[in-house]
Amino acid sequence: MKKIVAIVGSNADRSTNRQLLKYIKDRYADQAQIELMEVKGLPIFEKTRNMEIPDQAKDMAKQIEEADGVIVATPEWDHSIPAILSSALAWLSYGIHPLMDKPVMITGASFGTLGTSRAQAQLRQLLDSPELQARIMPSSEFLLDHSLNAFNEDGKLLDESQSQRLDAIFNDFLIFIDAEGKLNHTYADDLRHRNEISVDYGTNDSGK
Repeated sequence: MKKIVAIVGSNADRSTNRQLLKYIKDRYADQAQIELMEVKGLPIFEKTRNMEIPDQAKDMAKQIEEADGVIVATPEWDHSIPAILSSALAWLSYGIHPLMDKPVMITGASFGTLGTSRAQAQLRQLLDSPELQARIMPSSEFLLDHSLNAFNEDGKLLDESQSQRLDAIFNDFLIFIDAEGKLNHTYADDLRHRNEISVDYGTNDSGK
């Protein structure tokens, strides 16, 4: 059974993105072991002289490294992802690279009519950046609009067509995880090569 980490990209106490991920966890419990991960509580990212990383970020990185894949659910605020999610991704690319070559599926829930289309597009760009370089599943947007009214009292989606679309995307994600495992992990190899070069230059640093 696949092990998947599901990142709640919001620090809100009542988040429909958290609700969506809980629904995904319950709906596919017989296909994958899905554990929710919170970004809530992380400090805003800032570079430090000694590259100090918060313990929460280290714990997150360890869970991601041990997982077969990652699902990220993002809200959309002002046509972009929340600052807390951007900050979390920055911590997860600051001397640690748990998302590199990791299969990722993107989802999102929004109160409005457009779902999280712009936020998801931005998130794809961030995850494809040189220090993250995740393996993002293509053509797989799941956009949950009017999310405040999307669930019943049991936490299930009211719109069966949405559930069926999510079924198709999640099944594709399981296949994507298997397919990615057969690819050469060029991102990780490139990073190791860059780090070796950095070490070499650091050793011969003249202090300029």
